[in-house]
Order: sequence, then C-alpha cells, then structure tokens
Amino acid sequence: MNNYKILFTDDEADFRSECAQQLRDAGFTVVEADGEEAAKELFQKEKFDLAVVDLVMENADSGFSLCYHLKKSFPTMPTILITGINSEMGLHFSTESKSERSWIKTDAFLNKPLRFEQLLYEIQRLLGCLETGHH
Repeated sequence: MNNYKILFTDDEADFRSECAQQLRDAGFTVVEADGEEAAKELFQKEKFDLAVVDLVMENADSGFSLCYHLKKSFPTMPTILITGINSEMGLHFSTESKSERSWIKTDAFLNKPLRFEQLLYEIQRLLGCLETGHH
C-alpha cells in the first residue's frame, strides 16, 4: 500500500481534525495546518503528495494564495480547495472555465458542507488510485 502524505489546511479546528482522522483511517498520512502561514512553513520542510486547502482562513483569499504558492513550488502536486463561501455568500467558483483555471490554481473545488466520500473520491482521483482500487 502506497502511503500518500496529505497536507490538510483549515482554520476550523474541529472540521480539520475530523477530516484528518477520517483520512488517516483510510490509510493516508495527514499533516494538519491551521492556516496559510503554518502550511507554507510545513511545505518548505516536508514533501506532500497532495494538499487540501480551505479558501477562507486568515484572509478571504488565503486558499487561493496558498494554492498559488504550492503550485509554484510543486507544479505537479494536486490541490483541492474547499469552501463554505458558496453556501454562505452565494458565490460560486469552479475550475470548469479556462478563465477561472488561469487564476484558480487548484485541481478540484469542493463545497462545504463536505461529505467525506466526496473528499476521498477527489483525493483518490487526483492521486491516480481509482483505477487500481487501492491507495
């Protein structure tokens, strides 16, 4: 079994630790960060296979900023942006259109409230685990 290492960044402690534990139970190694700055420190010291990043943390655009920096440093590392902004403010982001892909540096967008199965599916899809049936 390939032990993928995931950086999970979210300023909501309960949500972050719950998701991180579910991912650990699914066989992943998970390192948690409570915001953009903490995540930047971590990815300068450690190598990750994938990052899950909340959109709104210290700033309204912390997730966009962090994904940009991650992609700049590790262009092939998949990122998943998660946000509750769609349900809270009625804003909608996606990576469907070319113009949005040009400035949203993420491989997938998931909306909160998040079902764990959704998150797990996207992680497995981006890491190429779906074809083989294991991670």
